[in-house]
Amino acid sequence: MFTVYVYVLDTLADWELGHVTSELNTGRFFSKAAPRVSIKTVSYSKEPIHTMGGLTVVPDCLIDEIAVSDTSVLLLPGANTWNDPKHGAILAKASELLSAGGTVCAICGATAALAGAGLLDNRPHTSNGLGFLEMFTSGYKGTSFYVDEQSVADGNLITAGSTGGLAWAKQIIKRLGVFEVDTLEAWYEYFSTGKPEYFYALMQTLPSSNSAQQ
Repeated sequence: MFTVYVYVLDTLADWELGHVTSELNTGRFFSKAAPRVSIKTVSYSKEPIHTMGGLTVVPDCLIDEIAVSDTSVLLLPGANTWNDPKHGAILAKASELLSAGGTVCAICGATAALAGAGLLDNRPHTSNGLGFLEMFTSGYKGTSFYVDEQSVADGNLITAGSTGGLAWAKQIIKRLGVFEVDTLEAWYEYFSTGKPEYFYALMQTLPSSNSAQQ
C-alpha cells in the first residue's frame, strides 16, 4: 500500500494536482493487481489553508506524522508562498524520504523550494525554466542537471513546471505502477489530445469491472 501525502499551503495552485490526485484517489483506471493507495493532506499546522482557486482545505495530518518509508509519496504543489521559512520542515522531510527510497514529486514553485534546499544540485530535474530557478533560488547549483521538459523523473524524484501537471501525473502513476502500461498511454493521449479514439482505447484496456463503472 502507498500513502500519498499532499502538502497543502496557502495559495496552492489547485490545477496542478487535479489529474494525479483524482486518479490515485478514485482508482478508476487501476489494474486488477494495483496496490492500494491512501491520500492524506499534510501541513505545518492543522489550520485551514486557502488555495489559489479560493478553496479551503483542512490538513489531515502534520509533517511529523509522515511515515518515512519507501511506500510513502510526497506531492509538493506550486504556490506563491514557498519562500516562507515555515516550509523548511517539509523540505527536510522531503530529503529524508528521498534517502529512504520514498517518492518526492514537486511542481512549479515547489521545485524552487527543493532547489533552495540543495535537493536538485545533483539530480536531473525541471521547473518553469532554468531562468526561473536561477531568479528565485539563491545558491542553486543544479544548472548542469536541468532538463527542458514538462516533467522529469529521476528514480524517486519527479519534477515538473507549472504547465506540466498532466505529464507529472503520468510519471507519478508510472512510478507507483497502478495502471497497466497500455492504460497509462491511452489515458495520457486522451487527456492531452481530447481525441475520442483514445477514450475508446482507454476503455478497452480496463478490466470489465472497471469499464462498467465509467
